[in-house]
Amino acid sequence: MTAKPLQGKRVLSFVGDIYEDLELWYPKLRLIEAGAEFVIAGEEAKRVYAGKNGYPCASDIAIADAKSSDFDAVLLPGGFMPDRLRRLDRVKQLISEFAGDGKCVAAICHGGWLAISAGVYRGVRTTGSPGIKDDLENAGAIWEDAPVVVDRHFVSSRKPDDLPWFAAAMIDVMAK
Repeated sequence: MTAKPLQGKRVLSFVGDIYEDLELWYPKLRLIEAGAEFVIAGEEAKRVYAGKNGYPCASDIAIADAKSSDFDAVLLPGGFMPDRLRRLDRVKQLISEFAGDGKCVAAICHGGWLAISAGVYRGVRTTGSPGIKDDLENAGAIWEDAPVVVDRHFVSSRKPDDLPWFAAAMIDVMAK
């Protein structure tokens, strides 16, 4: 039997239309393999959202009903979805709570926009899509061009090609 380092851990992920398909599904499957329970929150519960590349994803719960205290980590996938969700006060509040409680906050590609809008990246070493490098630096983050950057409980990556390192880093951070 394979070790399950995340047995008993719960992960919250956000979803919305035009999310980056691989940046949600790859970590979801890797974390489930590691024993985690994975819950997807959208603006509406039980709604199907279309991915940037056409892959559908149904939300389990509404963002309004999510409680950071019920989870050990939050996943912030990219795509165009973060530009919409970062305007929602509840999304920003949840991310701020995860960060403040020292729980894993994992952002990939444009998912960093969500952390920026939540105000949690000041002084944090991070990476993300080169397209948001200026946004990250203007928010006080210390940007690095690397496949994955881990700074305490913050995990970040640049693009779908970085997903193997990103998911492995999430597992490592959550297992501690």
